[in-house]
Amino acid sequence: MDLAWFILVVVSALLLLAIPVAFALALTAILAIVWIGKIPLMIVPQQLFGAVDSLLLLSIPFFLLAGDLMTAGGLTTRLLRLTNALLGRFRGGLAMSNVASAVFMSGISGSAVADTSALGRVLIPAMIKEGYSPGFAAALTASANIVGPIIPPSIAFVIIGVLTNLSISKLFLAGVLPGIAYGLVMLFMAWYMSVRRGYPVHGKAPKGELWAATRAAFWALLMPVMIIAGIRSGVFNVTECSAVAVLYALVVGGLIYRELSWAALWQALHRTARTTAVIMIVIAGAQAVSWLLAYQNIPQSIAEAMLAATRNPLLFLLIVNLFLLFIGTFMENGPAMVMLVPVLFPIAQKLGIDPYHFSMIVSINLVLGLITPPVAICLSLGSVIAGCRPSEAAREVWPFFWAAVGVLMLVTYVPALSLWLPSVIGGR
Repeated sequence: MDLAWFILVVVSALLLLAIPVAFALALTAILAIVWIGKIPLMIVPQQLFGAVDSLLLLSIPFFLLAGDLMTAGGLTTRLLRLTNALLGRFRGGLAMSNVASAVFMSGISGSAVADTSALGRVLIPAMIKEGYSPGFAAALTASANIVGPIIPPSIAFVIIGVLTNLSISKLFLAGVLPGIAYGLVMLFMAWYMSVRRGYPVHGKAPKGELWAATRAAFWALLMPVMIIAGIRSGVFNVTECSAVAVLYALVVGGLIYRELSWAALWQALHRTARTTAVIMIVIAGAQAVSWLLAYQNIPQSIAEAMLAATRNPLLFLLIVNLFLLFIGTFMENGPAMVMLVPVLFPIAQKLGIDPYHFSMIVSINLVLGLITPPVAICLSLGSVIAGCRPSEAAREVWPFFWAAVGVLMLVTYVPALSLWLPSVIGGR
């Protein structure tokens, strides 16, 4: 366990020095190998490159690109028109439209940060203009969009599938009902807080607007259905599905909506390349550290310690929730998954916890870190767009955070919420 403490201290010190997470992890692996003195340094590049040498990981840039192309091709505006037509008549209708749009967008990109950026650029200024406080607009947008890694397609589920050899299509199906439950709770919170604060009514849609908005958004709404149906039917696997999604986005944005320009296509490619590079480097760095931990049998030691403390599955899940919520406050969900999933999954299996159910618990815990300071990437992004201080957004986010924790507890202790749909529809 000395190595575990060494890694923890070094990673913490490097992060406090503002070294990027990926480089902090890789440098920690190098220093740990030098400290141990028995392992050749060649192991580090082998683990770095081996971590990203996976066909399944190709789906990450494709899904990111598909989401970016659909946004550039007019998807966001059409979804907003539809959600405003549905919810504008209620108090806080624009806030509720924000949540509904996030749920729709989550079925396209699978990235909370990308969705927060795409929807936030449109919705946060609109909310502030209508009288919502900047901190509330930023907190709501960030909280609503972390549903992105829960509703399929999900980059988080792709990473878990690669780490555990679980069926990614079944993981996608398992995330549908928890994602919908999360969206409904956020929708209620948006309405409840808007009523309490007297935020404005956006306005009832004119006669025929709902039908017109639904027709306009039809091709956008069809994309998530196509993804699930294609994977479930066996027409294509997850990686092939992501490539088909890009082709679909090109056709819809360029030929049907006719809003996707060559300049927008180039910008989407550029953003996807940068985001993919960040994700892959983080996965590679985390894998190097994970290999060292496994080499020293540290995961087994942790598993034995936790099993000695309790063999009650319910108590174990509570401990896992508290632990992962804490980890998510200072570590991004990507590296946290790569480092912790190989440690926690064997323990869960020994206690008889279904791996797909446990995957949902891990995913929801870690995505909550995107809105919990000090890291809180989505919350920070929302505050930048809103032009408010991060502390203002942080104060406003807590009601949404505790509501999200309620959903987490529901998913944790009602396994059917995650397992019913895969059992009915199946997966490959």
